[in-house]
Amino acid sequence: MEDLYRHKGMRKKLVESIRKKGIKDERVLEAINAIPRHFFLDSSFLEFAYEDKPFPIGSGQTISQPYTVAFQSELLQVLKGDKILEIGTGSGYQACVLEYLGAKVFTVERQKRLFDKTKSFLHKNRYKIKAFYGDGNLGLPTFGPFDKILITAAAPNIHQNLIDQLKTGGHIVVPLGQGDVQTMIRYKKESDGSLSEETFGTFRFVPLLDDKAND
Repeated sequence: MEDLYRHKGMRKKLVESIRKKGIKDERVLEAINAIPRHFFLDSSFLEFAYEDKPFPIGSGQTISQPYTVAFQSELLQVLKGDKILEIGTGSGYQACVLEYLGAKVFTVERQKRLFDKTKSFLHKNRYKIKAFYGDGNLGLPTFGPFDKILITAAAPNIHQNLIDQLKTGGHIVVPLGQGDVQTMIRYKKESDGSLSEETFGTFRFVPLLDDKAND
């Protein structure tokens, strides 16, 4: 797949659109401008790639709306060299944004078919993201602790496994809540192991599921 002048022009318009919606972090905007989102969709859906909308990618999952990707990335306050755990790899687009920002990204996907497809894509395009198949609620204890954790699906709560794998002073960004609408929350792990929280409006995400599936 190619990244043509036309695609770059469409990305530039997308960046201006999400800037007008309130994204201020220039590094995040630069990442959205640099990464060809159409690579993450089937070629027949090119016209949808640069609309600020989510889009189905199979296995009941979606590639998140670019504004939402930018919003979560901005909340994480990514620093170069941060070790970040992402729960819900999906198409890999969010993980690639985090890598562009200088993070070392570890990502977990529970849908086997989607995981296989995305892992192959990441390898083919020489991204250095470490992708794992499994239940994201378990985290990746072997590779922790993490500076930050990003959950890209609606979660009814935060599993203790993830809190345990977060460094003191680190953040978890998650759309929290059941039902159709979730509240975006940024948690900070305090020195006593507790979490303080800030809320950042409402969003809509596909649900984070507990059990591991093959489809």
